[in-house]
Amino acid sequence: MEKQTFEKLSAINVNDKVEKKSNLTYLSWAWAWAEVKKACPDASYKIIYDKYVNKPYFYDESLGYMVMTEVTIEGETLEMWLPVMDGANKAMTNKPYTYQTKYGEKNVDAATMFDINKTLMRCLTKNLAMFGLGLYIYAGEDLPEGETTIIKAQPTAPETDLAELKKGTDNWDKVVSYVTTNKALGLDTIGKQLNRRYKMSPAIKKEIANLISAE
Repeated sequence: MEKQTFEKLSAINVNDKVEKKSNLTYLSWAWAWAEVKKACPDASYKIIYDKYVNKPYFYDESLGYMVMTEVTIEGETLEMWLPVMDGANKAMTNKPYTYQTKYGEKNVDAATMFDINKTLMRCLTKNLAMFGLGLYIYAGEDLPEGETTIIKAQPTAPETDLAELKKGTDNWDKVVSYVTTNKALGLDTIGKQLNRRYKMSPAIKKEIANLISAE
């Protein structure tokens, strides 16, 4: 994937294209795909089928269902995968089951094709994030799930309300992992992404700059 493609998509601000529900933020797959096509008209995707059964999912009796997508933009192809889960992020199988929590017994319904279809489109949105669209939102984090692609609430509050980034914390470890993996984006792009999430002292900014410049 050319750096230009990643820069174009990662620069798109998704904050005004999301919906909030129960302190979570939902990003529509339809909007995500439309934005990618506007920026990269040659973009295409496909659903990966289990070739042995010719179905758009993979299934294991013990583990449940998994779906996969593949996106190609400007000659680069990336795959993504996502398990089929219920609203509590529990894997769904072909039969209902129960599990224990501190609040009592919880139920997980059997998966239907509706659940698989929703997960396929969430997987597509996650796949697009690998090309840069909305990636800044979950930098260094795994992707939460919900009815559509779920991402954590946007840091649109004033800077004084942002979490302060400090060394020796879990957030710092996540940022270090993200920066070292994506240093090709450069200091300016990464700095803007982190500024949306954290309040950073001059010393922390210098540490991040050193991480980016390190061989």
